[in-house]
Amino acid sequence: MHIQLFCFGQVKEAIGANLVDFECDEGDSVKALKMKLLNVYGGLKEVPDFRFAVNQEYVGEDYELSENDEVAIIPPVSGG
Repeated sequence: MHIQLFCFGQVKEAIGANLVDFECDEGDSVKALKMKLLNVYGGLKEVPDFRFAVNQEYVGEDYELSENDEVAIIPPVSGG
């Protein structure tokens, strides 16, 4: 199943791109995707607590992905 990953900040640095075409298995959850990404892109282990948005909405780890989803990987944001 094909999805697009949009990467920002520290995630972009760890993956080395801001847009990545990624293949995952039918029925994969966000949690399963996260585990696959950590295996493929070891640098992500250095990014604490990144979150996911699918098709421009924040989702939890149990969210089931679908073909052609647009998945944003969002690192923690600090500010003042």
